[in-house]
Amino acid sequence: VQLVESGGGLVQPGGSLRLSCAASGRTLNAYVMGWFRQASGMEREFVAAISGNTGRAYYKNSVKGRFTISRDNTKNSVYLQMNSLKPDDTAVYYCAADRFYAGNVTSRYDYWGQGTQVTVSS
Repeated sequence: VQLVESGGGLVQPGGSLRLSCAASGRTLNAYVMGWFRQASGMEREFVAAISGNTGRAYYKNSVKGRFTISRDNTKNSVYLQMNSLKPDDTAVYYCAADRFYAGNVTSRYDYWGQGTQVTVSS
């Protein structure tokens, strides 16, 4: 399974970005898909996840109401719409997948992308 993220970049505070993650090598429709991020010098942290069967979404508290995770199973893809971005959101954002686990423990996810840089700065 390969996961490829795209859509990162430089944005001003208060701006928006939409990250995409395209999967190949296996159909991930039934998989949990997640987004994590890692700021410089920090540990990788959970941002959001979406289940495969129900589409139920889970979020880190600090992004609730600003970020929205979604998926398009016809495209084997997952997205992260990020609004009202803050400098603290600056990080490398990673896409991850797991057959069953929808939580925030990094080591529980089986598949990872290479990441895309998001920088929020004026």
